[in-house]
Amino acid sequence: MFLSREPFGTTADGKAVECFTLRNDCNMTVQIITYGGIITSLRVPDRAGRLADVVLGFNTLPEYLAGHPFFGALVGRYGNRIAGARFTLNGREYRLAANDGANHLHGGLAGFDKKLWEAEPIRDEREVGVKLTYLSPDGEEGYPGNLATTVTYHLNGQNELSVHYEATTDRPTVVNLTQHSYFNLAGEGSGTILEHEMMIDADRVTAVGPDLIPTGELQPVAGTALDFRTPGAIGAAIARVPGGYDHNYVLNKDGREPSLAARVREPHSGRVLEVFTTEPGMQFYSANFLDGSLKGKAGAAYGEHSGFCLETQHFPDSPNQPAFPSTVLNPGETYRHLTIFKFSA
Repeated sequence: MFLSREPFGTTADGKAVECFTLRNDCNMTVQIITYGGIITSLRVPDRAGRLADVVLGFNTLPEYLAGHPFFGALVGRYGNRIAGARFTLNGREYRLAANDGANHLHGGLAGFDKKLWEAEPIRDEREVGVKLTYLSPDGEEGYPGNLATTVTYHLNGQNELSVHYEATTDRPTVVNLTQHSYFNLAGEGSGTILEHEMMIDADRVTAVGPDLIPTGELQPVAGTALDFRTPGAIGAAIARVPGGYDHNYVLNKDGREPSLAARVREPHSGRVLEVFTTEPGMQFYSANFLDGSLKGKAGAAYGEHSGFCLETQHFPDSPNQPAFPSTVLNPGETYRHLTIFKFSA
């Protein structure tokens, strides 16, 4: 097991950003920067042992600072959308930044993806990792309470990258954290992910309106283009999904232990990604808004469907949907969430 830390540049206000490199005996290598907690690189072997970087992103900090669609980033305080950029908690209305039309998306104008996290390396005989911490002050982006957040990345010898989330607050608030890596198991910049074979263990999705805000209905996937209960190519039915996949799947879960949410296989390389999570939902996004204007680490333009995201989470707009699993966090409680990305070939 190998762990190193090195400079990755400075922010516009002169603050130093670090890069942590984690590597195991199988040569799986993960690089994480303290700006946004971003996974900038994730190299895994194919069936012949050849390594490729399977996440979209950039080589330099200025490219991340210039703006991007959450490549590899930690998302908070609230991943996904909140309708009308507002919610009511204990009789009081809180107004948030409207950064997705009239709605609030992924924590607002300067969410956790744009914060500089404190970092501490972790190492033992079984795994290496980095512990990231950030204190979100009361009122940041409109959210109540000082939210103390810890996210720990661990890499073990079984090619598992685990992401542990914890948060506490001094006032009632809402929390929904996630990880927003864009994967392409053939290698970043290699083309689309439409031939990847996807399985999602979910019988339902949260139905949404034209603005991707949930209606409150849990819609069965049976007989629709959203049905991935049996493995199938991502591109097989995408033409029947207006705009492409950007849906929250209601996972078939019993209890809070990590369970298999999705399995994805890239047929040419043989690489497989399995996602295990404690969360009740997962957003499957097929990178519909990439338009070729951003170029990645190898210089290739990232066009539509160049990657896919599997964002484990609570449901979108839960603060305004009382029938959905609650995202409320009260003083004295601890928010906990574990997701594991397991790679094989």
